[in-house]
Amino acid sequence: MADVRAAAEGDADAFARLYDVHVGALFAFCASLTGDRGRARELVQDTFVRAWEALATFRGESAFGTWLHRIAANLAFAEARSARRRAQRVAIEADFDALVSESPIAAAATADDDLAAQLDLGAAVQRLPRGARTVFLLHDLAGYTHAEIGEMLGIAEGTCKAHLFRARRLLRGMLDR
Repeated sequence: MADVRAAAEGDADAFARLYDVHVGALFAFCASLTGDRGRARELVQDTFVRAWEALATFRGESAFGTWLHRIAANLAFAEARSARRRAQRVAIEADFDALVSESPIAAAATADDDLAAQLDLGAAVQRLPRGARTVFLLHDLAGYTHAEIGEMLGIAEGTCKAHLFRARRLLRGMLDR
């Protein structure tokens, strides 16, 4: 918390330490959320820029990492809304093979026998509805509690649980085929 206070007072070295501590987990979250490592890098940068600009507004009611995840999720959702509006004007065809090959789960996969299963899981996660995917990634991969996720996303804890239940049910259905 000392680095957060120091960074809020303009200490760039303190902010660099915060960056070093949180960049890995934030990148993993953004890569899972977007399904695109390049876009994830941009989203991480945008998140830290926003965090630096808004650091004075950080009240410390949640962990700094939680606050960063919420900024990233809000930026990703805003971008998704914008993209949907653009897509309504121009028909865009998604390249599914590129999506699967850039999946963070696929990128982390090894040449082991379970490569096909990892690719299937990565593709299935990317096909989940946005809310269910976000809660699944935050809960099952990042390890946040339902209360923390609810706070991050501005939803009720029960809604978070419903999203996770839906994500797991949909994943089971997709992977059982």
